[in-house]
Amino acid sequence: MALISKPLRQRLEALAAGMFLAVLRNLPVDWASGLAGGLTRIIGPHLKVSAVARRNLARTFPDKSRAEIETVIVEMWENLGRVVGEFPHLDWLMDNRVEVIGVEHIHALRDDGMPGLFVSAHLGNWELAGLCAMREGVPITLVYRAANNPWTEALYRRYRAAAASGGQIAKGPEGARAIMEVMKTGGHVGMLVDQKMNDGIAVPFLGREAMTAPAVGRFAVRFKCPVVPARVERLGGARFRITLFPPVLQTLSGDAHQDTLNLMNTINDQIGEWVRERPGQWLWLHKRWPEN
Repeated sequence: MALISKPLRQRLEALAAGMFLAVLRNLPVDWASGLAGGLTRIIGPHLKVSAVARRNLARTFPDKSRAEIETVIVEMWENLGRVVGEFPHLDWLMDNRVEVIGVEHIHALRDDGMPGLFVSAHLGNWELAGLCAMREGVPITLVYRAANNPWTEALYRRYRAAAASGGQIAKGPEGARAIMEVMKTGGHVGMLVDQKMNDGIAVPFLGREAMTAPAVGRFAVRFKCPVVPARVERLGGARFRITLFPPVLQTLSGDAHQDTLNLMNTINDQIGEWVRERPGQWLWLHKRWPEN
């Protein structure tokens, strides 16, 4: 039997994803979140990729037992599944199930007449962070990693559009130029900054050097603009708390590289604290460190 061509396979994958999201959209949010989370909770720990998470956890928490690590793995997979289940319900969740702390920091970003950066991580349901800013009058241009499948990519962009009222920019050289244009016009950009970037800069994260995307630091130094961290916590089921922190303090020395490094150090330390407090809500599947 002839193998299915790549374009056909990609279309079929996108069709399946679209059908699954349509089913989830037509379920009550608690059912959609619980269904998807229950499936991944059962299946995920047995997938090969979970070996990456086990290595990451063992090196980050050497005092945790194997049973404790497995508990975190199960929690991580359930959280990831719930994020998928909640994807078609983000607007409703933001209006009904999200407690926001520190909203004054978003208002300051909105009213200061400057470009600004909004940073978060793959914690809780990270898709809600951009919606929070938009609800408070800050159109956010979201920067994201494009899906390998162009048909799936179009699907994700459509569902994420409400959270990205300022537009969406895929990572890469063209994306960097697009971010520059947004910043030049006084816009606001949101980024998840906890993924590995092979050609980034080495910055400690959770106690070990990790190659870190420097874009936030470079843009913040260049434009002398505020960087507001946003933490999304799952409080149980499909309920959340978003905590907006004061802008990361910047003391510019005139050495752009060192200033960028200092800022990314501060951001990595902040995210590392969040991860240590709720390890089951972070995406340990990232190949975050060189040994991965």
